[in-house]
Formats: sequence, structure tokens, C-alpha cells
Amino acid sequence: MQFRSLVAVAAAATVSLSALTAQAAEKPEELNFGIISTESTQNLKTIWEPFLADMEEQTGMEVKPFFATDYAGIIEAMRFGKVDIAWYGNKSAMEAVDRANGSIFAQTVDVEGNPGYWSLLVTHKDSALESVDDVLKCDGSLNFGYGDPNSTSGFLVPSYYVFAQNGVDPKDCFKTVRNANHETNLVAAANKQVDVSTNNTENLRRMQKTHPDMAKDVKVIWKSPLIPSDPIVWRNDLADPAKAEVIKFFMTYGRIGAQAELDEELKVLSDLGWAPFQPSSNAQLIPIRQLELFKNRAKIAGNENLSEQEKKDQIAEIDAQLDALKDLAAKQPKSAS
Repeated sequence: MQFRSLVAVAAAATVSLSALTAQAAEKPEELNFGIISTESTQNLKTIWEPFLADMEEQTGMEVKPFFATDYAGIIEAMRFGKVDIAWYGNKSAMEAVDRANGSIFAQTVDVEGNPGYWSLLVTHKDSALESVDDVLKCDGSLNFGYGDPNSTSGFLVPSYYVFAQNGVDPKDCFKTVRNANHETNLVAAANKQVDVSTNNTENLRRMQKTHPDMAKDVKVIWKSPLIPSDPIVWRNDLADPAKAEVIKFFMTYGRIGAQAELDEELKVLSDLGWAPFQPSSNAQLIPIRQLELFKNRAKIAGNENLSEQEKKDQIAEIDAQLDALKDLAAKQPKSAS
């Protein structure tokens, strides 16, 4: 999307939201910002604190970080009003939209300007594993590091593209399967604690900057199709004046201001692995919902406890949902490049 379009979106959103402030609650004094636990809290604090400090200064609201040990903790915190805004992966954002009264309003852009990122399978650089076929030999000899079940790149995407499409259940394929965050899985692969693990291009790039000696000990043996960039989600019942300030901040951060100020903001974003944000909506979850439905369809088809008629009925229901999503996707406007 062109710069002028982004500025227009920010301005239009600010005007439309500001028009509602007469009926809305007053702007809150503070915002709680949820941050998914892709790595250690200390590492996350280091790279997030400058961004949250700028957000606090520019919105006029105190911004408090809310860290949780897993994705579910952020989702539940938003559900019960303890988190106002959060950075999610697409899978966890889908849960937040469906269960925690959330809506997507912005999307991250990686530091290289990519419109998304990629899920990976990684192993130690000296491993004999070279491809998905090597991983799926399923002789019970390999230890596998899976992602958090609410992770898009660490769990949902490899579940579909690596396992469901090949008719493989990880529990039946590997010697051990353990779930952990991205950082833990990458460290485990580098230290030969697992034979292969899931990861993503954003986390690997960050590890190459923060722990280059460790990052050089892993190799990538599989790369997924493109995953939409991570969404930023707010609670639907966040006061309209707060939404106006927040959308203005996200759409102008690293884009509008004096050059020295812009340079500082772009450095903050770069440390997070990002370039300036783009506007987004719940529509970015359409391909993720399709992945989830495909995964469920495969489970039903392979469920020996269901009768053929039960399978037929449940698969027909999923196919109807997939058709509806396909129609919805076709109606979405194409983003300008």
C-alpha cells in the first residue's frame, strides 16, 4: 500500500473515530499491551520497551506491557478486559477475535518489507536431515520440537502443510513430541536436544542478530507458503477516543515526523524485526481459518470412530464453511503495492 494511502487511512480512521467520542467513554489513563511469549520475557522487554514508551508519549496514555508464558494467557487476559491491545500471531488472533471480543486493526511488516513471513523446519547444521521426506520417515527415531498449539507458524501451518497433507500424525511419527516457544525450539535444534523443530523466518532473523553463534548452528530444511504478517488486535469495547489515538500512532509511527525522530522510530521497529505498520482487518484471518478447517477435515476423514455417514455429514459442513470463506476472500479489495 502506498504511503499516501496509509496516511489517508490513518486520517480517515482518526476522523471517523473522533466523531464518535461524544457518545464514547472518556479516554482511559492507561492501556495494557499484550505481548506473545515467542522468547524469554527479558529479551522481549529489551526490544519492546522503547516502542511502548513512544506509544505512551504519543497517545497520552500510560502503556503497560502484559507478558504471559503462552498465547492462551494473552487471549484470556483480553477476554477478561486485562489486556486492551495485543500483538498476536494469526492463529492466536483468530482465537482472540472469536473468544475475546477482539478485532484486528493493524498488521506488521517485516524489516525487509515482506508482506508476511514463513514457517520453518530447522535442524542442526550437521544433521543428516535435508528435507520433509527425511523428517517423515516416521520410524520413531526422531525427537520433534513443536510450537505452542496457538502458534500460527510454530503449530498450525506445519500441522497442515507438513503433516495433514501427508496423512501423518506427529504422535505416531516421532520418538518424542514436545511443545515450546520459538526461541526454545531454535535453541533445542542448535544444541541437538531435538532432531528437528518448527520455527519462523522472523524469529530466526532475530536470533541471527542476538545470538549469531547459536543461529549459525541451525539449518533450514523446509519453508512454508507465505503467512500473513502478524496482526495487532484491540478489544472492541476499548473507548473510541483511545482507538483514535492508537490507530493514529500505529499508522504514522516511523512514517511522519522530523527526520531525526523518524530515524529513531525506524530503529525501534527494526529491533522488533519490522518496518512501519499497515492497516488491516479480520479479513486477514481468512487463509488461517481455511487452514484450520482443512486440518479438521483431515481429522474427520481419518477418524475410525465415526461412521461413514457421520464423516460425510461433518465433512459436508466443513466444505460449506470453506466455500463461504472462499466467497468472502473473493470480495476482499486487493491491497495496493
